[in-house]
Amino acid sequence: MRVAIYVRVSTGEQTTENQRRELLEVARMARWEVVEVYEDAGISGSKGRDWMPAFDALCRDAARRRFDLVAAWSVDRLGRSLQHLVAFLGDIHAAGVDLYLHRQGINTLTPSGRAMFQMLGVFAEFERGMIRERVAAGIARAKTEGKTLGRPKVTPDKEQAIGAALATGDKGIQRIARELGVGVSVVQRIKRQERKTAV
Repeated sequence: MRVAIYVRVSTGEQTTENQRRELLEVARMARWEVVEVYEDAGISGSKGRDWMPAFDALCRDAARRRFDLVAAWSVDRLGRSLQHLVAFLGDIHAAGVDLYLHRQGINTLTPSGRAMFQMLGVFAEFERGMIRERVAAGIARAKTEGKTLGRPKVTPDKEQAIGAALATGDKGIQRIARELGVGVSVVQRIKRQERKTAV
């Protein structure tokens, strides 16, 4: 079995050497072929994938099926957010790649490991549901307080000014939006409307 090892520490004073050594020993005992060791040193787990170059490379290589299994020291080495973790697990499973977490003893090659993965998915769905409820409650409260939701409406005068600016053809959409104090999407919408009426 081809395995990718991922190691990470949060600060420059820490070392990934212990994680690397134990995971390499696990791979040797299990007779896994280590394809690559991905290392992010001095990067907090609270950062997203964009801030973790080795983790990002690991995800891309998983999608390309460069390996069959990702081995990490602990679940918190992959990230601190449950949402990001479950998204990562979903991505690698969609690519047919399994996960081994040394400290937690989770291995999605086994039935108990797959069950644990499904439980994480349930908790993530619960978290998403709670967020939706909080957003809905916030919107309802704003409505009862008489607040107007959404973007402010564009006045007919402003729409005419946008149309006139578009008709000259010497300014781009972004410049028109900036000069008239509206969003780019507003200018694009008016441009589409004018095209339809011209047909």
